[in-house]
Amino acid sequence: MTAKLALDTFLSVTFSDDKSVAYIQFSKREEGFKCTEDELMLFLRSQQIQYGIERDIISRIASHPEEYMFNRTPVAMGVQPVSGKDGYIEYAFKLRDEREQKPLEIEDGKVDYKELLSLNNVIKGQLIAKKIPPQPGKPGTSVTGEIIAFKPGKEAYFKVGKNVVLDAEQAAMYAAIDGLIATTDKGKINVFPVYEVNGDVDYSIGNIDFVGTVVIRGNVLTGFRVKAAGDIRVVGGVEGAELDADGSIEITSGIIGYNKGYVKAGRNVKSSFIQDGNVIAGEDVIVSQSIMHSNIRAGKNVICNGTKGLIVGGSIQAGERVTARTIGNSMSTMTSIEVGVQPELRNELNELRVQTKQFKDALDKTEKALHLLNQLASTGQLTPDKVALRVKLNATQKSTQREQIAARERILEIEKTLEDTVKARVDIIKMIYGGSKIVIGRYTRFIKDPAERVSLYYHEGDISMVPYI
Repeated sequence: MTAKLALDTFLSVTFSDDKSVAYIQFSKREEGFKCTEDELMLFLRSQQIQYGIERDIISRIASHPEEYMFNRTPVAMGVQPVSGKDGYIEYAFKLRDEREQKPLEIEDGKVDYKELLSLNNVIKGQLIAKKIPPQPGKPGTSVTGEIIAFKPGKEAYFKVGKNVVLDAEQAAMYAAIDGLIATTDKGKINVFPVYEVNGDVDYSIGNIDFVGTVVIRGNVLTGFRVKAAGDIRVVGGVEGAELDADGSIEITSGIIGYNKGYVKAGRNVKSSFIQDGNVIAGEDVIVSQSIMHSNIRAGKNVICNGTKGLIVGGSIQAGERVTARTIGNSMSTMTSIEVGVQPELRNELNELRVQTKQFKDALDKTEKALHLLNQLASTGQLTPDKVALRVKLNATQKSTQREQIAARERILEIEKTLEDTVKARVDIIKMIYGGSKIVIGRYTRFIKDPAERVSLYYHEGDISMVPYI
């Protein structure tokens, strides 16, 4: 009997899933078992182990086999692959992101909420961003001498908005017009021109519907409408008008809405005060003085913590947090504050679920058509027009699969966000009065007695009130 066959009787070899590690184990234990180091090496070679053999361990097993009778011992170590690095988009300058921007702080910790937004100016043909390709990884080596493939890096893609162009290689983005760079929904990059009104929006101007940023150096009067694909900045005040911007809206002198019209922004709304107004913001509503008898809905935060910082009457809804110096008043005026509200996300989630079903149906149809064409191809019956159709269907299938994966990832992201109640809270810097109602998720707490400097948040099935820090 050869050494190989003898060792086969006593020993067995197993591998990790990717064959980067080989283990030896006694399948039959017998006192007085003996073998040489060379015999062990021959046995390992017979098991296709060619790379990374640990000679010191082999030597120890040969000299002291009793130590290894009851354990699985690694005897060969391959090289693990190194994953590739993802590609990314490198911008030629820092894009303005208001989620990171804070109002200008001046002396004594005070905040200037009236500072105008800083915008990125570009000229036609100017480079906006370039694509950095993914970096390759390094393959590994299995103990059997085979190559272990590495996980490649993901390619980055431009989010193309309005008035931008890509070069022929799809590797760089340029401005198509002179204007201002701004991000809109889902991070799309746009270049917007600016339209200025040197006075009030009244009958001499009429309604405005513009593809860029609008600057109004007067007031917007009741009954008029201003729509912008970029930002809206009003140096004066806004009455019962309709303002609608895909970007942000800034109003220097405040809003007196007379319970008419609305101010709606895809990003932030900033105003010195809001009275009898309707305001909707995709992200934050930032008010320096007061919010009185108004309906406010913010995707993230409502911040009213200036010198006055008063919220009284009306309904305030915020996806994450409401911060104010004072909520309600001594006359117990009903004031509703609701946090953890994400209506836009819920709508998007429903739309994505419909889309994923549509993608599945489309893929089913494409796969059936490709199956028929592939059968024809196998029998040599594919005409030139059918060949072209098969190429087109393959491209459509891959494109739909990419969109389906992106939609599923977004669904998971939204579902995780909706479950997160950690950020949902109400902070009162000075006083909250009786008559106020606090709603967090599906829980409600009515405030009966005034309380100073408190925070309210969801905790273990109830709304807790703790000292504001």
